[in-house]
Amino acid sequence: MKIGAYMQINQMYQTSKTKNNAQAGKSRGSSDKIELSSFGKELSVARQAVSEAPEVREDRVAELKSAIKSGTYDLSVDRLADKLVDKYFG
Repeated sequence: MKIGAYMQINQMYQTSKTKNNAQAGKSRGSSDKIELSSFGKELSVARQAVSEAPEVREDRVAELKSAIKSGTYDLSVDRLADKLVDKYFG
């Protein structure tokens, strides 16, 4: 699971929540009504999927541990460097 994706979804949700709370405070009617846009529904589905996803992919961790232990894990330093540069500078 990518933490960045979860953080973006959470940030969008918090922004939307704050905006909706501010609007709700302005108009106090005698009845309450909620209407979700298609974006809101998709956001809800995405949040649920992220919350249900495991934090750690146990199968992948076991596979990597086994490869490291047996000495068959191949780490390309060039590939690692490229990914780090892309992530932090690209």
